[in-house]
Amino acid sequence: MTASVENLILDDTLKGIPGGVDPFPVGAAGAQRWNLLAEDLPLPLAVLKQSAMDRNSAWMRRFLEVSGAVLAPHGKTTMSPQLFHRQIEDGAWGITLATVDQIQVARRFGVRRILLANQLVGKQAIRYIMDALARDPDFDFYCLVDSVDGVRALGEAARAAGLRRPLQVLLEGGVEGRRTGCRSHQEAITVARAVRELAPHLALRGVEGFEGVIHAATEAETEASIAAFIEFLGKIARGCDAEGLFADGPVILSAGGSAFYDIVARVFATLDLDREVLIVIRSGCYLTHDSIMYAAFARQMLARWPEARDLGAPPRAALEVWAYVQSRPEPGRVILTLGKRDCSYDAGLPKPLSWYRPGGHAGPEDLVEGCASVEMNDQHLFMDVPDSAPLAVGDMVAFGISHPCLTFDKWRFIPIVDDDYNVVSAIRTFF
Repeated sequence: MTASVENLILDDTLKGIPGGVDPFPVGAAGAQRWNLLAEDLPLPLAVLKQSAMDRNSAWMRRFLEVSGAVLAPHGKTTMSPQLFHRQIEDGAWGITLATVDQIQVARRFGVRRILLANQLVGKQAIRYIMDALARDPDFDFYCLVDSVDGVRALGEAARAAGLRRPLQVLLEGGVEGRRTGCRSHQEAITVARAVRELAPHLALRGVEGFEGVIHAATEAETEASIAAFIEFLGKIARGCDAEGLFADGPVILSAGGSAFYDIVARVFATLDLDREVLIVIRSGCYLTHDSIMYAAFARQMLARWPEARDLGAPPRAALEVWAYVQSRPEPGRVILTLGKRDCSYDAGLPKPLSWYRPGGHAGPEDLVEGCASVEMNDQHLFMDVPDSAPLAVGDMVAFGISHPCLTFDKWRFIPIVDDDYNVVSAIRTFF
């Protein structure tokens, strides 16, 4: 049953909504006429900038046109069905997810094509997928396999469910010592043969891997190792094709987190198969980007692939988290109302961007040089500042974040704002 996020009711039990406000539907967030800088909303607060998301959407559309790839963005980044549908409207081939509970959310809100970038295991998870496939002939679902035991379990489940179509699987290649996936070409071919033996209950539709687990001593070595891994996936695909192990239809070749998807698309494009190939990248962070980790990855992409500069203005961070200055307890130290409960800290502490004094500024202003986050507690951020920094108790500070996934999962309500910080709409997340 498809539901509408826009009709879900929000109230002041959700972080970021002012106390005492009457409950309202998600779709009426813009009608509240709130403005962040007018202190209409409590801080800390995560917001999404509409103009940056528009820019990032346009950039990705141009990348896909040039690369020939299609996009199945990883929905675990935002877990926002509203953003899933925005991405689908932008031309996304499907939505990637990591767990069955994430799939349940996407299905409830009408997503029809899902790539589970994971192994499908466990009684309840398998039961849910089999039931969903049996009920809805338009549900286009794919999952991964990397072992004969896993293949046999899925084949038996599909047979027992009496499905009128095969369960579609992608063969996963992996990296020694890292996550899931076949470690060798021969192991992969053995698993692929097991899938073929279980036709018509299973169908091998392609080959998949995740290059984001690869790290080397230098940037150049990392990029070379990633290219070699994508070539390894291509070798598996050629081996499967030579033995006729793929089911009918285009062969799906998929990889690509949010850091190296250009390498994925370009290396896969060189693969020579005797049949149609569909290259599926899975960047989940392109829409919101960030101010630290993915900003650095974007600069690296522009350096290694100069043609990317012809795609227009590069991605820009859409996600900001705002907090109040609550104390200046000693020289050079500011304490703010922002902590580990409010934003990611696994890939770098929040980056101070700008500040605003309610009633004293026309708009946000740049911070003086030398302001830096140095520590976070559950609800406090420690920022070192020069003695000349004019920050005072009650001032507002905007922070950029690193790794959007682990900021989104701390918020159930995130306003979308224009460049003047008027709330124009909002998203509801489901973590």
